[in-house]
Amino acid sequence: MVTAQSLCMVTAVYLSMVTVAVCLCMVTAVYLCMVTAASPWLMCECASRARGGWWRDARGRRPGAAGSLNGSNPAPVSQREEEGGGRDLYSTKPPPPRTPPPPPAPPPPRPYLNMAAHSKAIPHSCYEIGHTWNPSCLTSYLQITRSALEESFKIYAPLYLIAAILRRRKLDYYIHRLLPELLRSTSFLTTNGSLYIAFFCILRKILGRFYFWTPGFGAALPASYVAILIERKSRRGMLTLYMANQATETLFRMGVTRGYIKPIRHGEVLLFCMTTALFMFYFRCKDGLQGFAFTALKFIMGKEEIPAHSLVPETVYANNEQNLKRRVESSRRLNLIALTKKLMDRICKDGPRHRCCKHYEDNCISYCIKGFIRMFSVGYLIQCCLRIPSIIRYMFTKPSQMLSLFYNKESLQLGAFLGSFVSIYKGTSCFLRWVRNLDDELHALIAGFLAGLSMMFYKSTAISMYLASKMVETLYFKGIDAGKLPYFPHADSIIYAVSTAVCFHAAVLEVHNLRPSYWKFLLRLTQGRFRFMNRKVLDVFGSQASKNFGNFVPKLDPRYTVVKPELPIEFS
Repeated sequence: MVTAQSLCMVTAVYLSMVTVAVCLCMVTAVYLCMVTAASPWLMCECASRARGGWWRDARGRRPGAAGSLNGSNPAPVSQREEEGGGRDLYSTKPPPPRTPPPPPAPPPPRPYLNMAAHSKAIPHSCYEIGHTWNPSCLTSYLQITRSALEESFKIYAPLYLIAAILRRRKLDYYIHRLLPELLRSTSFLTTNGSLYIAFFCILRKILGRFYFWTPGFGAALPASYVAILIERKSRRGMLTLYMANQATETLFRMGVTRGYIKPIRHGEVLLFCMTTALFMFYFRCKDGLQGFAFTALKFIMGKEEIPAHSLVPETVYANNEQNLKRRVESSRRLNLIALTKKLMDRICKDGPRHRCCKHYEDNCISYCIKGFIRMFSVGYLIQCCLRIPSIIRYMFTKPSQMLSLFYNKESLQLGAFLGSFVSIYKGTSCFLRWVRNLDDELHALIAGFLAGLSMMFYKSTAISMYLASKMVETLYFKGIDAGKLPYFPHADSIIYAVSTAVCFHAAVLEVHNLRPSYWKFLLRLTQGRFRFMNRKVLDVFGSQASKNFGNFVPKLDPRYTVVKPELPIEFS
């Protein structure tokens, strides 16, 4: 006897087969289009080679040439030699010996692997290397402090205000807590920038010269540690995670540049797949995730994927059906909107839905489609909102530019990324429930990994690295709670200081290995003074410090220099 469960199972399998067949047809169509587009080029190439002598007869001569099989007059020996590859094809003389090709030239030495260059020291002063815009250390320190203070306040003022509005803070917070927290974060960022230039000059005066580690890592390490102690403890973990992400990516780029690491194609997508698999597994487990991570995934995936949503799904589904019938019977006025809603409810409910699935208002197919539409809209609107500040200036000068706010490739890519992530995860979870006839937390590992492939629409190393760092932090704290990993006090401050020092070191000696967004942030914090460092002199350390700066050499006052400057300031 055929049961409803078996019919639903067959329907689900049939839909899966149809989906695979449609995908194969699309791939075949794309391949045929590529071949069709390339066919005229191949025909022209074959014709041109035939006219240029690519085709030859059995004796090695071009068709139609003199002396060939279809020619009338035999060609002379010199012409036969020319056509036959440099010698007479009818001659019995041995071919001349061929000279072997010269051996390939050895690869040029890598400047990064020169340890002797890293051990060098340069006698230049801090004015010649660092604050080239002013010979006074104190004046330069005050200028950096002023610019850092202005930019820090511009960064944190809207950030704290928007966060307070989104969290629905009460009036008491705006009166007593908003300004102190804002000033504390502003002081933290200002101190980080100003103390860097201070320790830059102090190390030069103590050591008497510059070494490979002093202009970047050595000056930024104590400055960053002192600065993070000013910030509130509740924000230190977030700042540490952000800077650890930046430093990890910077070290990875350094390893690739030096040849220590070979990058993997689509590596950010693979990292995202593994990270989302773990995140979704802990999301499905009871007490697996807490705080912001759980709230964010609940918003993205919906409450249907929460493990404690329902323990008796059939009972809840029956109650929902009864409530729906009561609402339909009580509604006497059936206008167009009500009919449309009734039709949509009927379409969404009529279809395969496994007994373990918790989406009681939809079948499995409409559940995936609704998830895609919802998150596609969210991603599209987020990207449009991010583009508003850059488009609003064209509102009166070029109104046509306003259309690019809605017709933008990045907006569609972000929407496709979020929409496909949710739909793939939900579809895979439903499919595994049909196959195994149960709901298991291990399904989230497979579904999360496959959903990570959606990053092919919106590749982002920053997102992958941030989520990976967040997962490492989550696993570490779980190990501490289980008593298997030790707890290190002030570890967040130390990690922040080391990570920031690595990024500053790259900003001084290897700007090409630093994330461009962070380099722009440093330029904004110092009002462009970071680019005025004399990186031409720092090339002696073998890190190609001036690679992205061309032949820039600052003009220096020879009265305050140790080494004669290349471009001295001329006094009238």
